[in-house]
Amino acid sequence: GTGSVSGLDAVDVPVYADGTARDAAIAAPAAGQIVYVTGSGTQAYNGSAWLAFTAMYPVSYVVVAGGGGGGACAPTSTTAGGGGAGGYRSNVTGESSGGGTSAESTLNLAGGVYALTVGALGTGSTSTTGSSGSSGGDSIFGTIVSTGGGLGGSQSTNGTAGGSGGGQPYVTGSTPGAGTASQGFAGGDGGSTGATAAGGGGAGSVGGAAGGAGSVGGSGGSGVSSSITGAAVVRAGGGGGGGHTTGGSTTGGGGAGGTGINWGSSATVNTGGGGGGASMSSNSAISRGGNGATGVVIFTLPTGVTATFSGGVTQTSTTVGSNTVYTVTATSTTSETVTIA
Repeated sequence: GTGSVSGLDAVDVPVYADGTARDAAIAAPAAGQIVYVTGSGTQAYNGSAWLAFTAMYPVSYVVVAGGGGGGACAPTSTTAGGGGAGGYRSNVTGESSGGGTSAESTLNLAGGVYALTVGALGTGSTSTTGSSGSSGGDSIFGTIVSTGGGLGGSQSTNGTAGGSGGGQPYVTGSTPGAGTASQGFAGGDGGSTGATAAGGGGAGSVGGAAGGAGSVGGSGGSGVSSSITGAAVVRAGGGGGGGHTTGGSTTGGGGAGGTGINWGSSATVNTGGGGGGASMSSNSAISRGGNGATGVVIFTLPTGVTATFSGGVTQTSTTVGSNTVYTVTATSTTSETVTIA
């Protein structure tokens, strides 16, 4: 009924055939005492009862939501704001989370079933009211939720709040969308002169402000870099604002803003980037905003721990050091899961 410590790595705990044998051998257990019961596994005494001893696994993650779509322009009108990037959350040691914050706290997960959703892309606006466009969808990993990026402002709408906010259009009195704390930044401020719109907010910075006459559209807010997969990748950049002479530039997967009479560009898949805002259209058609990007969920588990995914999950895995890195790029429903064991 007694155990011992062997070396520095292994602990030899008492083994009993069943609970009756355990209770006969340990009449007065102490809180924190650990035993192994055949058929039931390791148990710990919490001061009033014996409970199953649950293994906990250290998990690193990068969870990026879908990016918002870019705004649209009516015929002969001006320029529209870029879409905001999807919210960015990370607990990777030495890296940053979104909104200018440091990495989130260490996460340890027990074996079990966890919710898993990759945020949908936000569609670019095809009308000046923004009614046809959308913000990005939320990405979910267990209790970690990243908020979808905001829709860029169109001729008759403001930028929408989101993980990062949509950029302000070239409309006097309009406003950019706010970002979500610890996930992303607000969209940039639009202009009342110069026919340029602002960029959408990114996970790493506020969207660029609109320029003056003859200038370019506001740049999309910067993304955040992570090496969780073994190589540095920048994700969650805001979409560029539409420009009179040049559309706003982007990083981190965001779509560039439209130039002259062009549509905004769509963002790069699985980066959570925002879509580009449209520029002045021809006399016969509305210039559309670019689509935002789908999000991504990336997490690590110690090698030897298994992850089993439900049928609607698209994912790949690779080994980095002593961990297996899972990159989830699509979920067919909002009810998908991963089982850790």
